Amino acid sequence: MAAEPTLAVLNVAPGARRDWAVRLCAATADYWALTKPEVNFLILVTTFAGFYLAPGTVPGGFWILRIIYTLLGTLLVAGGTGTLNQFLERFFDAQMRRTARRPVASGRIKSSHALWFGISLSLAGTLYLALAVSVLASLLALVTLLSYLFLYTPLKRRTPLCTLVGAFPGAVPPLIGWAAARGRLDPEAWVLYAMVFLWQFPHFMAIAWMYREDYARAGYLILPLGELRNRFVIWQSVVISLALIPLSLIPTISGKSGLVYFAGALMLGSMFFFCSARFAFRRSNVAARQLLAASIVYLPAVFVLMILNKK
Repeated sequence: MAAEPTLAVLNVAPGARRDWAVRLCAATADYWALTKPEVNFLILVTTFAGFYLAPGTVPGGFWILRIIYTLLGTLLVAGGTGTLNQFLERFFDAQMRRTARRPVASGRIKSSHALWFGISLSLAGTLYLALAVSVLASLLALVTLLSYLFLYTPLKRRTPLCTLVGAFPGAVPPLIGWAAARGRLDPEAWVLYAMVFLWQFPHFMAIAWMYREDYARAGYLILPLGELRNRFVIWQSVVISLALIPLSLIPTISGKSGLVYFAGALMLGSMFFFCSARFAFRRSNVAARQLLAASIVYLPAVFVLMILNKK
């Protein structure tokens, strides 16, 4: 009889271990989702491009370690920013179908846990960049985090110009990469910054249109009301995507990239402009989805081309 409790423990232990493993996997997936990995992919691509395209970066042991340090630090700050953004917007996320199942909005992760997780990632990333890479790269990451959370995020409920404000910190990743490689920001770095800056407007217009009802339900003023909305969408989609084409050709014109990049950038820019124009004048969810897909292809593709055809 004395052995029965022990046998009972042995019998339930495997099931308990499986339950614990399932809960651990679910919690890990939720914390991973807090960092917005789909956004971080583009951040890392543009950060790497900024590092690699900076003059004097020659692949080697030290170069490889430095880019790893840069990407790791940037990823930590970006993950912390995404987590803190979900903490700040948890009540509004809960009102939108698109975001209601996010870990904090749905209650799967306590808001206090998300807050400290986000702060920890952000502090770790900025300190790591400062100590392992450069103070300038760390300062750029910190300014991006603060302006995104405390300027762009609250403005989303006040004015459609939040897109303009948010584009400034959103375009910083290539500057972080460049600063990590060079210790300063040269004029060429600002060309990369301007490309990402302009790219964000059509990209975000597609998202704003697809989820306009969700945004309105939560009180976000992403798009203007009435007739002004149409002009707003046309300006931010057509005009800006058109301006992006000559801007993207500057690396070849300035002798930093070859003709392969020139041809590829021209083709990609024309495709992006076509999708932007079709969306702006049709203003349908189908056209918005196509523009969103084109934007996701355009940015990494044009930066990869620039890297491969660097002179």
